[in-house]
Amino acid sequence: MTTTTGTTNPMMDVSGLPRFASIQPSDLTPAVETLLKKLESDFESFETSVSSSSSSSNIEYKDVLPVVERMQYPLGFAWGVAGHLNGVKNSDELRDAYQKNQPEVVKAFTKFSQSKPLYDALESLGGLDDSSSSSFENSQMRRAVEQSLLSMKLGGVGFEEGSKEKERFNEIKLRLAELSTKFSNNVLDATKAFSLIVTDKKEMGGVPASAKGMWASSYVASLDKEEESESESEPKKEADPEEGPWRIGLDGPSYIAAMSHLKNSDLRKKVYLGYTTRASEEGEKNNIPLIQEILTLKQEQAKLLGFKNYAEVSLAKKMAPSVQSVLDLSNLIAEKALPAAKKELQEVTEFAIENGFEFAEGDEEKKLEPWDVTFWSERLKESKFDLTEEQLRPYFALPAVLDGMFGLVERIFGIEVKQAEEGDAEVWHPDVKFFHVYDAESKEQIASFYLDPYSRPADKRGGAWMDVCIGKSDACDKEIPVAYLVCNGSPPVGDKPSLMTFREVETLFHEFGHGLQHMLTKARVGDVAGINGVEWDAVELPSQFMENWCYDEPTVYGFAKHYETGEALPKEMFEKLKEQKTFNAGLMACRQLYFGMLDMELHSNYDPTSGDKTIFDVQKEMSAKYVPHALPLDSDRFLCAFSHIFAGGYSAGYYSYKWAEVMSADAFGAFEDVGLSNEEEVKRVGRLFRDTVLSLGGGVSPNEVFERFRGRGPSPDALLRHNGLL
Repeated sequence: MTTTTGTTNPMMDVSGLPRFASIQPSDLTPAVETLLKKLESDFESFETSVSSSSSSSNIEYKDVLPVVERMQYPLGFAWGVAGHLNGVKNSDELRDAYQKNQPEVVKAFTKFSQSKPLYDALESLGGLDDSSSSSFENSQMRRAVEQSLLSMKLGGVGFEEGSKEKERFNEIKLRLAELSTKFSNNVLDATKAFSLIVTDKKEMGGVPASAKGMWASSYVASLDKEEESESESEPKKEADPEEGPWRIGLDGPSYIAAMSHLKNSDLRKKVYLGYTTRASEEGEKNNIPLIQEILTLKQEQAKLLGFKNYAEVSLAKKMAPSVQSVLDLSNLIAEKALPAAKKELQEVTEFAIENGFEFAEGDEEKKLEPWDVTFWSERLKESKFDLTEEQLRPYFALPAVLDGMFGLVERIFGIEVKQAEEGDAEVWHPDVKFFHVYDAESKEQIASFYLDPYSRPADKRGGAWMDVCIGKSDACDKEIPVAYLVCNGSPPVGDKPSLMTFREVETLFHEFGHGLQHMLTKARVGDVAGINGVEWDAVELPSQFMENWCYDEPTVYGFAKHYETGEALPKEMFEKLKEQKTFNAGLMACRQLYFGMLDMELHSNYDPTSGDKTIFDVQKEMSAKYVPHALPLDSDRFLCAFSHIFAGGYSAGYYSYKWAEVMSADAFGAFEDVGLSNEEEVKRVGRLFRDTVLSLGGGVSPNEVFERFRGRGPSPDALLRHNGLL
């Protein structure tokens, strides 16, 4: 394909994998403009065609959704690549191009969701709701049609053409897309703008070598960036982990290390305040007015659609039937978790006092400050289990962890993962690796994925995620699904490989679980293949399920080898690692409940237009209900970086982590029931998990998928048991 200027544009090449080595930000606008023109022309012809067909009752499924899927694919693919690069290779040029084109892209896809000819054609399709037909093919088509109709209802198809309601609804949709992008950019900018330089060697007492190495390298990297314009003949400074200086940032690995290991409470406070006030200072990068506008617009959008609040809109496409059902599950877990969390916090506090911590004079509550809790929790954990994070790191080198994770999925799911040959795929950064997935029995390639494992705070947003590069689709002739797996783990330091924390290992397994559901799908209708069409509160099932294997002995010993000596993780260390699983489980559960119910409250009961209370008042109310700590500080602006709900897909949906965790824990319980040491039975249950949860995608309802695997509906008992709360 070529652009209107006649030059080859890699952004428009949708024949295979993205051409990351060739793509430039300047390619985006001409690609979008050309693809939009083609899409608009094709859609006009399509509407004319289905209008005449549906009126004569001659329309068939193949004439509708497969045609729409083929039509949308080129623009969807190009825009997906742009969105991906915006997250992993952010730049001012790409931001500008993305923001410039976003309104027209949103408008184009809005036309589909509001097309009455398309809606009427979908409604006229017969034979798909025949309950006597239980074929997977029929189920996929039926679910795709049902979900398309629901999405169109929520997308404004019911508004009269030319009505004020439709005009306003579409204005809101455009503005929300713009606000979401700006929110995310502000968080990224605020994260990379913070810098705490430490020069006093005494402040590094007790800090692990890995953290000192990371911070020393960060300091040198910041100098290199400042001196780019200076003479290249200047000798490059080398990082000195022992003598410093050290630069502490707010990216995940750096922030967690600071909270866990800096002995100086005042230093921890500076880092904590920097983290919890990101994107909240007056000026263009302030997310407070953005949040207010997002919540106001979503409330207005919900009312235009006939709902009481945005939470009802969100839940219309999820498993949870109501806000009350979410509250009921949260309270059920809180009944067990909150008393446990209070005991855990008291134990941490007493340990801190016993080891020299002194409260400020006049502090009658005797509650640890938020920047002290993590530090003293880590010291208590080390004391209880005689095991430190730093002792474990040498056994969790990324290459070995990958080998062990791939060995696990070969063992239980019957697939093989192999790194691709150089040149099989272009990548956006030298650290990115590309892998192929094969069926172990047939040796047939069934999928591929990119892995971007390390933190890069300069141009990569924080967190970890899986996203779709290419989805399986008969309509688009896409046989091999391709996923993006993105983490922000500890990067290699010097000549050492990436030595991971155990939490980073769990995160990798988590994202791979998402990837497996995308890659192992047997669904061939694009709208319900892989993670597509899976209700949001079920989509975390395979990801959280995979985390459980990080405590399985054969799995762990498949990768836990010292990176220098090859020595296996000592057995006593593994036993302590397992014992640590339920350490502060109550506090962790309460943290997730707090996030989930804060999100739900903001999108259901909070009225952003009343002026009665602020978003931070709501934050304090939810904290008081679900968290045993002191209330958030008056300066706390955590919400300004809560990208999941203001710049991601989790608005009135963050509860999904706990909702799906009930299912994931129960699913792992099926393996425990047959005995994790019973290899044949583990393989049998693993194949069943692959053939249900990982294969059916959105082509079957998640309740039915779970029942096919487990033989019954999900129970919360396994989750409570795994967390030591039962």
